[in-house]
Amino acid sequence: MHVKNRILSTGHDTVMAHDGHVTERLIAYQEARARGGAGLIVAQVSGVHETARYTSHVLMATSDDAIPGYRALADAVHRHGAKICGQLFHPGREIMETQDGTAPVAYAPSPVPNSRFHVMPVPLSHRMIREIVSGYGDAAARLMQAGFDGCEIVASHGYLPAQFLNPHINRRDDAYGGSLENRLRFLREIAADIRAKTLPSFAIGLRITGEEHDSQGVESSDILASCRLLDGDGVVDYFSVAAGTSASLKGAVHIAPPMYLPNGYVAPFAASVKQGVSKPVFVAGRINQPQTAEQVLASGQADMCGMTRAMICDPEMPAKAEAGRVDDIRACIACNQACIGHFHKGYPISCIQHPETGRELTLGIKTPAEHQKRILVAGGGPAGMKAAAVLAARGHRVSLHEAQPQLGGQAKLAQLLPGRAEFGGIITNLSREMELAGVQVVRNSPVTLALVEREGAEAVVIATGGTPHRPAFEGGDDTHVVDAWQVLAGQANVGTRVLIADWRADWIGLGLAEKLARDGCTVTLCVEALFAGETIHGYVRDVSVANLHRLGVHIVPYARLYGSDGSTIYMEHTASGEPMIFEDIDTLVLSQGHDRVASLEDELEGFAGEIHVIGDALTPRTAEEAVLEGLKIGRLL
Repeated sequence: MHVKNRILSTGHDTVMAHDGHVTERLIAYQEARARGGAGLIVAQVSGVHETARYTSHVLMATSDDAIPGYRALADAVHRHGAKICGQLFHPGREIMETQDGTAPVAYAPSPVPNSRFHVMPVPLSHRMIREIVSGYGDAAARLMQAGFDGCEIVASHGYLPAQFLNPHINRRDDAYGGSLENRLRFLREIAADIRAKTLPSFAIGLRITGEEHDSQGVESSDILASCRLLDGDGVVDYFSVAAGTSASLKGAVHIAPPMYLPNGYVAPFAASVKQGVSKPVFVAGRINQPQTAEQVLASGQADMCGMTRAMICDPEMPAKAEAGRVDDIRACIACNQACIGHFHKGYPISCIQHPETGRELTLGIKTPAEHQKRILVAGGGPAGMKAAAVLAARGHRVSLHEAQPQLGGQAKLAQLLPGRAEFGGIITNLSREMELAGVQVVRNSPVTLALVEREGAEAVVIATGGTPHRPAFEGGDDTHVVDAWQVLAGQANVGTRVLIADWRADWIGLGLAEKLARDGCTVTLCVEALFAGETIHGYVRDVSVANLHRLGVHIVPYARLYGSDGSTIYMEHTASGEPMIFEDIDTLVLSQGHDRVASLEDELEGFAGEIHVIGDALTPRTAEEAVLEGLKIGRLL
């Protein structure tokens, strides 16, 4: 198989399948990546056996009626010169949900439970092992019949083949357990069955985890030895290296590593695999820019780079890199909010910076404006910048006025939190989109009715954002109270003992706690939720919570701010209603969400033109909703 470049979109669930089949939405999503220049697309996992349904929206390759959908997908990808492989999958004990919400019946080598989904599996019989092995070969044959260029066995991230390799999970005393040779038998039989049922020209890849980052994970030495043995068998045509495991919170973080983890950090293990095998080695893990990928390739650590989230964020990244337009690439910031964050909520994946992703059929095409208008955008946060960029790209004459010296809104503060510096990339990316579209940007320019009239605006988009919400609570007059913005801006002397009252349960409270703990404070994080970070994606939350645990931060859930008296803070337990009292507190830090700033809407009451309110000015939420609303209003006007 000849691939036109070394850019790979690795297999990832899109939540765009329906009833186990490929949909038009899924085809449009993958075609956008192929059109944008990806060399190889590995389609999301396809179940090889009825017991492989790990979600309610998994693709299934267990019957011939799946072939037409796969064929349409392959044709769409091939139209743009890209190659396509399909992942063949069985989760074993790693089942997230069932079709009807009941508790799952899961299968594994041995009855060893997992810690993430709390599933107690049934040990596989020899009959079921034979069925599942045959299912892999049958599924591969269907993909080949549909026109796929190859398949990829998912033996990564703690799924069934990896469970056989793992002596902590595989406690069998038969031919499939004990020695590495025996534990590898299941995977070897899968590869052999696929090879027997497909043509020699049909590529067989192997997806593996190099380091599971879990105390009960497969030893890396066993992975390397397994790769060498499989390479010696001459059946596997490439090895695709990832990190992490679905089996634990600590390990799952590495499935889609958030911005806290360094770029390209999996590449050294890929280099170890490459030294021991004769076939090409691919690698993925925080490779979000062509420069990083080029370094991995030039150093000989791998032969191809998985840049999946990079192309979720910018489907045209490969073409832009090829043309030397690296400054125009919308770089992924690994926030995980709308990509894998949507997946874990059961929604089709997207991107907070590029909401067209996953919505290619509805929001992907921008038509020129029928009538050019003079449009003024008030506010240079994510919502205003996206709206201005889309409006100008469609042909309107657009000016964006920002009251502050810098663009970015709350993203300017978000990037100041520990491990969140990359979030500032959303400002860089949206600023570049405005520049390319020809938006006139005016800083230090609060918008008033007089300004709107002077500009001759026919429409005004209000994206003036929000300000910290200060709730009413008992007492407080003699308590030192500050808000999150003041802490991040360096405008508050917090002392040494701090209590954070966190209503939103997002990354702000977590980030403040880490920042203040690293500054030497004794920190108590009181969260009005079931747990800290409840409203954000688990991989982001779990890294933050791990950091807070190491720093000795005291986390108190079910805590609503009730009142204060000097250095004493009173919280109410949200389930019992009983008081929780915290004494000797120097500073109460409020992380209580935001209030909308929309006074301009009232001031423009007599304005004859169109008025549209978006983002936090409409109601405070996150950057995802802000950018999506910017896109929608940009298409509407």
